[in-house]
Amino acid sequence: MERQVDATFGYLSPDDIGLFTDRYELTMLRGYRETEHTPRGTFSLFFRSLPTNRGYVIAAGLEQAIAYLRDLTFGEDQLAHLREEGFPDSFLEYLADFEFTGDVRAVPEGTAVFPNEPLLEVTAPIDQAQLFETLLINQIGFQSLIATKAARMRDTVRRHGDEQTIVDFGSRRAHGTDAGLKAARGAYVGGVDGTSNEAAGNQFDIPVFGTMAHSWVQSFPSERAAFEAFVDVYGEESVLLVDTYDTVAGAKTAVEVARETDVDVRGVRLDSGDLAALSQDVREILPSEMDIFVSSGVDEFFLREFFADGGIADGFGPGTSLTTSKDAPTLDPVYKLVAVEEDGKMQPSMKLSEGKVTYPGGKSVRRSTADGTLQRDVIAGTDEDVGGEELLVDVVQDGDLVYEFPTLDEIRERTLATLGKLPADVRAIEDPAEYSVEISDTLTATAERVQSDLRQEMDL
Repeated sequence: MERQVDATFGYLSPDDIGLFTDRYELTMLRGYRETEHTPRGTFSLFFRSLPTNRGYVIAAGLEQAIAYLRDLTFGEDQLAHLREEGFPDSFLEYLADFEFTGDVRAVPEGTAVFPNEPLLEVTAPIDQAQLFETLLINQIGFQSLIATKAARMRDTVRRHGDEQTIVDFGSRRAHGTDAGLKAARGAYVGGVDGTSNEAAGNQFDIPVFGTMAHSWVQSFPSERAAFEAFVDVYGEESVLLVDTYDTVAGAKTAVEVARETDVDVRGVRLDSGDLAALSQDVREILPSEMDIFVSSGVDEFFLREFFADGGIADGFGPGTSLTTSKDAPTLDPVYKLVAVEEDGKMQPSMKLSEGKVTYPGGKSVRRSTADGTLQRDVIAGTDEDVGGEELLVDVVQDGDLVYEFPTLDEIRERTLATLGKLPADVRAIEDPAEYSVEISDTLTATAERVQSDLRQEMDL
C-alpha cells in the first residue's frame, strides 16, 4: 500500500493540540481522575539560569500559549489514537469534554525577565494544570529565546549605528514550519522590523520584505540584463543583489541601470565577502539615496564588528543565527508545582532535588525603577507588599480571558522601551553584569520552613 503524504506541514488544529503533550502528563491526568485526587495546584513556569552571554530574557509567546490553552479539545481521531494506546473509555469521555476552568497570571510579552521569576503561573484543578506543561514550555520558551536574540541585535545596532532596518531572513533555516512562523513573531517582539516570510506576515500582520536571489541574476545572459528586467517589474522598490560575480562591479552596474532607466532604485544587497570593507567601497559608488542592505552571517557579534570596522549599511538580514539562536539555542524553562490545595487552602510546595530546588508558593515579582533605569526585582509571595511595580497580570480567571492582548506593534514597543531602561552592562552581549534579583525575607522563610518540614517527614 502506497504511503500517503502528510500535507499538514506540522500545523496543529485545536483537536491536535491536546496531544501535544508528553505521555506522563496524560498518565498523571488519568491517575488524578481515577484516584479522585484533583486538588487545585499552582504551577510556575520559569528558568533557573540565563543562557550563554545573556543578561536578560525578553518574555514572548504568551498570546499563542493562552489561545492553545483555551481552545484545546480532543477530537474523535485523537481520542481514537488514545484508545489504541490503551487509555480506557471512562478517561476518554473526560477528555472529550475537557475544558480549562482555572486561572493564569503572566508577565506581559516584551518584558525583561530574569532567573527564578515566573513568566507564567497556572492555578487550576491539578489534572488540568498538569496537562499544559509541554505546550506552555514549548510556546513561551521558544519565542522568548528568539525575542531575546533579536533584542540583542536591535540593541547592538542602537549602540553602534542609527536605527537601521533589521529583517528576519531565517525561516528557511528554522527547525520546521511552525518554528519558522513563531521565530518570525518572536523576532518582531524582540525588535526587528519585519520578516521575509509571507505566511508569518499574513498570520501575525508583520511587515514583509524581500529582494532577489542569486538565481535571478544567474538565469539571465548578463548581470545587467538581470537588473534591467527586475527594475522593469519592480521599479523604485527594487533592491538589487550585487555580489553574484563581483560586488564592486555589480554596484557600478546597478547605478548604471538606475540611471539609464531613470528609476530611483531603492538599493542594493551585499551577501558575501568582507562585508564591512565592501560596504565602504559600494557606498562610494552609490548615490546617497540608494540604500545598502547586508545579509550573510548577521548576528549581534557580526554587527559589533561590522560597525567597529567602519561598515556602512541601511539594513541587515539575520538568518540562521536569529531563528535558531545559534550561540545559545535553549532557554531551558521549567514548569513546576509550587502550591497544592489542602483543606480548602493553598499550601506551598517545593522540590528538594539537588541543583533543582524551587521556591514554594505562588509568586509576585516587583520591579523598582529610578531615573528611568531598572534597579532591582524582588520575588515575593503573592500577598506580600515589597514595593515596586507588579509584573504579573491576570490573564485568565475561571477559564475566561480577562486580559486584552496588545497588538504586536505595541509589544515590540514595550521591548524597545525595556531595553532603554536596562543598565548598559546588563545588556552587554558578552559577559553581561548580573541584574539584581532579590528573594523577599518572607519567601525565604517560607522556603526554609517547607524544606524543614519535608526533611522531617522524609526523615532526611
